[in-house]
Amino acid sequence: MAAVPIPVSAPLLSVRGLEVAYGHVSAVRGLNLEVHEGEIIALLGSNGAGKTSSLRGITGLLTPRAGRVTFAGRRLEQAGPGMAVAEGMAHVPEGRRIFRDLSVADNLALGSWGRGRATEAQRRDLVFEMFPRLAERRRQLAGSLSGGEQQMLAVGRALMSGPRLLLIDELSLGLSPLVTDELLGDLVKLNREGLAIVLIEQFVHRALAIADRVYLLAKGRLAFAGTPDEITRSGAIDDAYLQGGNR
Repeated sequence: MAAVPIPVSAPLLSVRGLEVAYGHVSAVRGLNLEVHEGEIIALLGSNGAGKTSSLRGITGLLTPRAGRVTFAGRRLEQAGPGMAVAEGMAHVPEGRRIFRDLSVADNLALGSWGRGRATEAQRRDLVFEMFPRLAERRRQLAGSLSGGEQQMLAVGRALMSGPRLLLIDELSLGLSPLVTDELLGDLVKLNREGLAIVLIEQFVHRALAIADRVYLLAKGRLAFAGTPDEITRSGAIDDAYLQGGNR
């Protein structure tokens, strides 16, 4: 496995020896991962490789069986998702998980829960500036939006917490390539404004095109880590997707 090129600055997120399990079934084994300020990290692997479970363990949606998660210098592996959000992480889950029977505006308001009402309107205005279609549909029920608009809403709701790190699970799921490219362009803009991003994406070539570094999982373990060029030259992606995974 290639060595990860580590920037000089201390990492915003540091994951060491992360172990995630569902009962007796191990999904992630010994994951080491770092994210630095201003980076886009692609977390890749075949279905069942442990990508979603890794994000759940990092954000506290699942309590890790072992390992250490440090964000902005604070240990979070036993703290739960509320603390992760409070410290500056936001998680866009696979399948969006929007509240379909609530309006766009109400979904966004829920994203700022616990973050203070004083800046809620300002954050909402920034979301509407990035996603004008959400502004046009602010009173519309979320369940009536198109797939792409629902994904915009899921990202916008996460941005309402004012995160330093955005973790996105399967951005393009159920979306056309054109809509996917539009959303990836929005993520690049956010990143240029200083937001660090961890992206799980089924369209590997699209993820590699915007990522600074890549972590590749196979069967719950880290199979390769490096730059997009390094991982492409190595052939590790083809190997990992042929091997499959666990969960």
